Amino acid sequence: MNNVITYGTFDLFHVGHVRLLQRLRSLGDRLIVGCSTDEFNDIKGKKSVIRYNERAEILSSCKYVDLVIPETTWEQKSSDIQKHDVRIFAMGDDWVGKFDHLSAETGCIVTYVSRTSNISTTDIKGYLRKIDSDTIASMKNKIDHLRAQLEKY
Repeated sequence: MNNVITYGTFDLFHVGHVRLLQRLRSLGDRLIVGCSTDEFNDIKGKKSVIRYNERAEILSSCKYVDLVIPETTWEQKSSDIQKHDVRIFAMGDDWVGKFDHLSAETGCIVTYVSRTSNISTTDIKGYLRKIDSDTIASMKNKIDHLRAQLEKY
């Protein structure tokens, strides 16, 4: 059996995640996903909108995912590969070269797959921040307008 493993936060689950998981699953017979815990994200300096247990539940419900495990450290990858008899370690291409050492350490194939263009959690979070900034700016303009109107009286 060709087991494939990948890791990520998978916050604000979107079509890019689905397409990535679909491509990863097509590489083997079974897809294992290491989902970053909230505590590990804190160490990485990341903040998730959705908590770990819910992100893991969402991933588990995806038809391309066979098993979800918690990602708690950078160092666990080698032991996970061995524990789950992984043949292919795969990540998005924004990680190219960062995990090549795992091939020599574990004997697995390390590959990087392209991400879905025009969608990312970072982009979604940026859009939401912009909406918030735009809303605040609009409210300030309305308040300034009301003040100007009140000053006439």
